[in-house]
Amino acid sequence: MWQKKEIPMEEWSIRQLQEMMSSGTMRAQEIVQFYLDRIQQIDQDSPSLNSVLAINPEALAIAESLDAERQANGPRSALHGIPILLKDNIESVDPLPTTAGSLALAQNFAVQDSFVAERLRAAGAIILGKTNLSEWANFRSSRSSSGWSSAGGQVRNPYALDRNPCGSSSGSGVAVAANLCAAAIGTETDGSIVCPSHANGIVGVKPTVGLIGRSGIVPISHSQDTAGPMARTVWDAAVLLGTLTGTDPRDPATAASSRHSHTDYTQFLDKDGLKGARIGVSRNFFGHNPYVDAVIEKAIETMRQQGTIVIDPANIETKGQFNDSEFEVLLYEFKHDLNAYLATTPDTVPQRTLADLIAFNQANFETILPYFGQELFEAAQAKGELSDEAYREALANNHRLARDEGIDATLKAHQLDAIVAPTGGPAWLTDWVNGDNYGGASSSPAAVSGYPNITVPAGYVFGLPVGISFIGGAWQEPTLLRLAYAFEQATQVRQPPQFLPSLNL
Repeated sequence: MWQKKEIPMEEWSIRQLQEMMSSGTMRAQEIVQFYLDRIQQIDQDSPSLNSVLAINPEALAIAESLDAERQANGPRSALHGIPILLKDNIESVDPLPTTAGSLALAQNFAVQDSFVAERLRAAGAIILGKTNLSEWANFRSSRSSSGWSSAGGQVRNPYALDRNPCGSSSGSGVAVAANLCAAAIGTETDGSIVCPSHANGIVGVKPTVGLIGRSGIVPISHSQDTAGPMARTVWDAAVLLGTLTGTDPRDPATAASSRHSHTDYTQFLDKDGLKGARIGVSRNFFGHNPYVDAVIEKAIETMRQQGTIVIDPANIETKGQFNDSEFEVLLYEFKHDLNAYLATTPDTVPQRTLADLIAFNQANFETILPYFGQELFEAAQAKGELSDEAYREALANNHRLARDEGIDATLKAHQLDAIVAPTGGPAWLTDWVNGDNYGGASSSPAAVSGYPNITVPAGYVFGLPVGISFIGGAWQEPTLLRLAYAFEQATQVRQPPQFLPSLNL
């Protein structure tokens, strides 16, 4: 019989956990139990972060089986026995519903793993549970509070509990930052991986659309949606990314990735990876907050000291020019894609269309619409089919401005390996009356183009985390990970949260 060991596990990486299991110092059962205890103590009790929506009741049994398998045959992969949390718009066949944060999907129990869950399970990872999120991945109202859902309530930022965690992968970001799991999976349409990673002081990877299969994920937009890893270190994020790649038979967008994907992205990590790299600074994302700008200036100077050739400025000149067409595309695709998804849900989910959801929300106004409405739902419902000329023109406009005349043009003009910019502003006070106050963000060009974007902790403003984004061309994850890892190793700025009730200013 093994006995539980009192070993501090805060901030331990996937690599450290794996080494301890391989040496026999720890078992997966112990690791799972540690995280379960910590979720109870920190997430559910005081300070009540509210980031974990549901725990997998089979997690300990799965860990026991994986421990036995390790002893008999060795580990399957670098994720063998590692507890991972999934954002609750990602399906798994564990006895957990996939709610997208909505009470309408409270009985949405999957009969098949999502591609993401399937890949994690095959690697020997343990799906520890599901994380809270902004309801419907923050595509219900323009006045929403990120991190709030009718299924789970409000997620709180662990650095200052009255601050917002950013959305929509808010629960995943907070859970990783607060050491409630080894790592987590988020999803992004525009900013929903990189913003909560930045606001909670962790690494977030928004990959090229098509690198990771989207089957079994509650959708917003097939032209912009992607899952991605959220972790405390670049190495951990790279391990997760390699596990999640591959061709998904249920997602045609992944067909193109077969020539560009890798199963091991740790091979590209190099602590000297900034030396000789050409990195451009997109200055037109600065100017929202002088404290944030100062943090990023220091980060740029660090890159210079590491031998980086900094081209400054190297603006993405089309910034802001595709905002209207992006919104148009999202409305059209949300209606089409969500209706297609709802048609696949079990009979226990009576809402089969977006129109049904609008009616359900209105009928349950006090629990679902107490703070903000569903005007985005209603605007999407008013749209026509994907054959409409308005949709096709908007999508073409997006790709021209964000790709050809945007990121691609900037990279080519300056012969860049990557573009950097502040990921966003400091976390704002959560406000159910007025909604979110982002204070600047650089996610849209990569989101609309479908290109990769990696955010890494760069520093702090009055104790609130600030991230720097590394943005590249299609399938350039190896380059971006190399640069992000070298920056992380040169700076080592991440500090664990202190769960302050409010900032001490």
